[in-house]
Amino acid sequence: MPRTGHIALAGAPNVGKSSLLNALVGAHLAIVSPKAQATRLPVVGLRTEGDTQFVFHDLPGLLEPAYLMQARMRAMAVEALGRMDLILHLHPAPDAPAPSFAEVAGLTSVPSAQVLTVYTKADLVAEGRREELAPAGLVVSASTGDGVELLLSRVREGLPERDFAYDPEDVGTQELRFFVVEYLREAAFELLGDELPYSFNAEVEEFREAERPVYIRVTLFVERESQKGIVIGRGGRTIGALGAHARARVEALLGLPVYLDSWVKVLPNWRRNPAALTRFGFPEPNPVAAAARPPGQESS
Repeated sequence: MPRTGHIALAGAPNVGKSSLLNALVGAHLAIVSPKAQATRLPVVGLRTEGDTQFVFHDLPGLLEPAYLMQARMRAMAVEALGRMDLILHLHPAPDAPAPSFAEVAGLTSVPSAQVLTVYTKADLVAEGRREELAPAGLVVSASTGDGVELLLSRVREGLPERDFAYDPEDVGTQELRFFVVEYLREAAFELLGDELPYSFNAEVEEFREAERPVYIRVTLFVERESQKGIVIGRGGRTIGALGAHARARVEALLGLPVYLDSWVKVLPNWRRNPAALTRFGFPEPNPVAAAARPPGQESS
């Protein structure tokens, strides 16, 4: 009987969730940045090996919200925890030991799903320290691949027996439009200043996949008029660099040439605007009624 299930990659911001997702599925699905809170919406990646299909969910960091978008990000992450078959509590190995997952998530009790502690960024600590951490949790490095196979083995043990829900050849479940936006945001984190990427978003207006090259028209949004000029750059250099980064990522995913047509608009204060957030995929939160077990039953 095949095994499959939904596995959350969860934890505080900047603990290596997106890097680990990419390593687990063997494709660059989730954006990666050294800056915190790069993941806004859950990214779902697939890995199918033999009779097992892993459905990994890279969730937004479990942070204390400072404004409405962050509140909705957190609500999505917490709501998703209640639908998981297994939760991987990620914590950087250099900052071990990990606190309890209930404490990190701000929950009164841990979810009903089994929680496995996973120490990430293992390449940043000495081998002796990795051995010390092994009894308390799985120790992995997304950059070197160390510990990934053991992690998959442990995860497989916790998955229920059921038929696959996705094509074994697929590596993701979301539309290409979603990844166009994500790759543009990744470029913003890489190429723009420290604060501007948090005010930046994108929306696909047109996607003509039958054309060669594939034609994609996107609108880039910022919150202030002064930010618009920064995104465009002198002579259009910055917006060109943003598009080139995203285009290369999309072409690798599609296996086809892409023409990316980008425009910039100002949408004032969109991160605090309920209607704008709903439009960009951050819905109003639903009450979370996840089954829970008493704290202290977290597994390692």
